[in-house]
Amino acid sequence: MVERGDAAPLLRWAEGPAVSPPLAPDQQAGVRGWGGGGGGRAATEPPRRREPEELGASQVLLEPGRLELGDVEEDQVVAVFVVTFDPRSGNMVEWCLPQDIDLEGVEFKSMASGSHKIQSDFIHATHWVYFSYFRKGPFFGLACFANMPVESELERGARMKSVGILSPSYTLLYRYMHFLENQVRHQLETPGHYSRLAAFYEDKKGVLRASPGRGGSLPPVYWLPSIHRYMYPEMKITHPAGCMSQFIKFFGEQILILWKFALLRKRILIFSPPPVGVVCYRVYCCCCLANVSLPGIGGTVPESKPFFYVNVADIESLEVEVSYVACTTEKIFEEKRELYDVYVDNQNVKTHHEHLQPLLKVNSADREKYRRLSEQRQMLLYSQEVEGDYNPCEEDLFVLFFLEQNNRIFQTLLEVSASQDKTLTAEHARGMGLDPQGDRSFLMDLLEAYGIDVMLVIDNPCCP
Repeated sequence: MVERGDAAPLLRWAEGPAVSPPLAPDQQAGVRGWGGGGGGRAATEPPRRREPEELGASQVLLEPGRLELGDVEEDQVVAVFVVTFDPRSGNMVEWCLPQDIDLEGVEFKSMASGSHKIQSDFIHATHWVYFSYFRKGPFFGLACFANMPVESELERGARMKSVGILSPSYTLLYRYMHFLENQVRHQLETPGHYSRLAAFYEDKKGVLRASPGRGGSLPPVYWLPSIHRYMYPEMKITHPAGCMSQFIKFFGEQILILWKFALLRKRILIFSPPPVGVVCYRVYCCCCLANVSLPGIGGTVPESKPFFYVNVADIESLEVEVSYVACTTEKIFEEKRELYDVYVDNQNVKTHHEHLQPLLKVNSADREKYRRLSEQRQMLLYSQEVEGDYNPCEEDLFVLFFLEQNNRIFQTLLEVSASQDKTLTAEHARGMGLDPQGDRSFLMDLLEAYGIDVMLVIDNPCCP
């Protein structure tokens, strides 16, 4: 009997996209670091089951040193790589395509600190694999790590490898989980044979071409579009079934604390020992709590960036970020308070900023929202069981619950700011589903962050 981990239900994907036939030997790329040429025959991948038309993320044109919006296929890969652990040299990029792409730091993101000490992350059938999401510059990455005992003194009894890809958007990375899992097993069993990976890259590689008439500055990477009709299908095809529901069950009422920090665009760092796969999904779910579909909202706040897995190599880049959500396996981050506003250790949410301390308390309005969310979930489950109606699903319910909550708050704030006296009262707060006293600090921070011009006339309970 196969042991099942807490993450097992998260991944039940169909076979990934088919790949092209292997390239001829004279067309195969060279290698970096270990290994020789791309030997070995590539088995033909079974054709992929056709899926319904899905609305993907923003499209991009790729030019060295620049990422721009354009009309390129959404389903594309800009790099494929193999990372290995050398007992003498440590983590290193063994092979990659294209050969000239900058992969500095990927060797550590693909093998999270402490990953060699564990056996499992996501479980498939009778074997163990380990997935991690991460960000590399303007791109998002997904890597599959595995290790295998070997009778080799040079490898000190264990062979460790990770196979990964980079893409302009994280929304379609899940499609390649099955492929990456197969390939990391292939690399463990027959190291140095890269023909299947080379064929996959040729089939899925992004278009590298100039884009005339564009400016030289980098536009933001829009991880979630702001308009609901574009946003929701993207979220729906991104996360595996059960991701949001498990996220809310894990944090319970504390989900409302994370919701407030996410809406305020705070720097949120989630710590967890390996494996990091499930925690990467928590990063994504945390970002989803702050979705707003009203036009004109969010122009003054920084972009909320899902960095997914980060390590010490990311410290320099995190120092300049004003808003992000990330996870790490390295406990040393807890000491580096200048890098984050909110630190999440297991189910313990904390902040070292004194002005944010009031937001850590679950108030009566939070409990009421959590009660309504739980009640709606029970009604949905009953409807599914009795009537067999699975539309909407549980994930839809959770995402829309917070979307509607956020819309109600900002709709009220916009209406008050457009009124003659611009006065926000306790009655307005209750109408937004907030506690006039308990959420006073949250409201003040929200008005400042989003640049909404209203006058808060709710008395501070700490002052006579």
